[in-house]
Amino acid sequence: MPLTDLAARAGSAVKAFAEASHDLLIQPTLRLGVTGLARSGKTVFTTALIHHLVEAHALPAFAPAQEGRLRRARLVPQPDDDVPRFPFEEHFATLTEARRWPRSTDRISQFRLEIAYERAAGWRSGPATLMLDVVDYPGEWLLDLALIETGYTAWSRATINGTRRPGRSAVAAPWLEALKGFDPNGPLDEVAAERASDAFKAYLAALRAGPESVATTPPGRFLMPGDLAGSPALTFAPLDNLTGSIAPDSLAGLMERRFEAYKAKVVTPFFRDHFQRVDRQIVLVDVLAAVDAGATALAELEEALDAVLLSLNIGRNTVLSKLFAPRADRVLFAATKADHLHQTSHDRLDALLRLLVSRSMRRTEAAGARVGTVALASVRATRETTVHDGPEILRAVAGTPEAGETVGDEVFDGESEAAVFPGELPARAEAVLEGAVAPGSLRFPRFRPPLIRPDGLGRPGHLPQIRLDRAMQFLIGDRLG
Repeated sequence: MPLTDLAARAGSAVKAFAEASHDLLIQPTLRLGVTGLARSGKTVFTTALIHHLVEAHALPAFAPAQEGRLRRARLVPQPDDDVPRFPFEEHFATLTEARRWPRSTDRISQFRLEIAYERAAGWRSGPATLMLDVVDYPGEWLLDLALIETGYTAWSRATINGTRRPGRSAVAAPWLEALKGFDPNGPLDEVAAERASDAFKAYLAALRAGPESVATTPPGRFLMPGDLAGSPALTFAPLDNLTGSIAPDSLAGLMERRFEAYKAKVVTPFFRDHFQRVDRQIVLVDVLAAVDAGATALAELEEALDAVLLSLNIGRNTVLSKLFAPRADRVLFAATKADHLHQTSHDRLDALLRLLVSRSMRRTEAAGARVGTVALASVRATRETTVHDGPEILRAVAGTPEAGETVGDEVFDGESEAAVFPGELPARAEAVLEGAVAPGSLRFPRFRPPLIRPDGLGRPGHLPQIRLDRAMQFLIGDRLG
């Protein structure tokens, strides 16, 4: 192992020891990671979590709130001065005043909640305080962790082989054609490197926009560059026909050097400074989008979720591991947008998610961590109703579809409420993987957030939710006991 790697790991251990010592001996702290794949509702979840804790709502499945033991929760200055603050106030106003969904997560952000509570009855009963640090980051960054142990040649081959998956040939064709024009043994050429990188990024963007939008192909920062846009660390691409050793002064040599720079300057610092310090993790998943896209998208989603769990530093924590090598001891997978289905399909949605992560769950639980699944809506945009289709009565949901959304021949104006029969998931989760739901047969228009009015005292209204309280209980309820 290079000395630089040893030094980096030693530095991480020292930092983890200092933080864990403080958490154990001075101020109890829980660090929660919030992530998910594209359009899974990370920002909405995080905003709703803060809202319910700060307002101390009596959530039925969240024991500390239901039992009246939450005394106060307030936002306080976050611990890491080099990480942007999660803009809760902006996102909450967007949801409740503009009735628009907040902008998607495209960078890491953080907040700290100071939670004062009463311990449950017992020998340790009485007032206590927990610092809840929440780190919100794109799931694509998490999948990048697999690159740390991968070399440039192996990554190039795996990425090119990935174009042969069912349904990808048409999307990959322009990039594969462009790839023929780059000679890996040719001279080092900055202009050629930029052209190759641009063609590869166009392929990644096409994957994201197409029916496999739930899938991810690293590097994750290529489509979410932030302040790294245009930097050499983000200007590389796979090359074909790589054989033997790579000459440093060749085009492949330039690509390999930048691939290693991406791992060293982008991926490793994220793992060291943020990800390695997570105690609990929630992974949000838009399962319904994959179901509606078909079997290929579901297979991609299953593979992506497996890669997520492989990337997580998971296991049962002891006092020593907490001090020297902290791990995430609870992981929750959450199928979002449950409010797009009637409640009779919620358990089926949860069962489908559990099926998709079943292989990974067995591996994770063997390491001593607890893994859970839940179907939720962090902010419920619909209510349940029925519609008549001739003599048949269908279980439907009603809400305000966004302007331009369509169901059949109807185009919505963004102001009128509508009742929509979304369809039903099969009772047996395996049937979905077997093709029981035809692609495009379900109806999932994008609904606007609900109309929230202040109460009689002028206090902000209560954001409706589905099973967000169950997620909160799994993730932090035991630490407020």
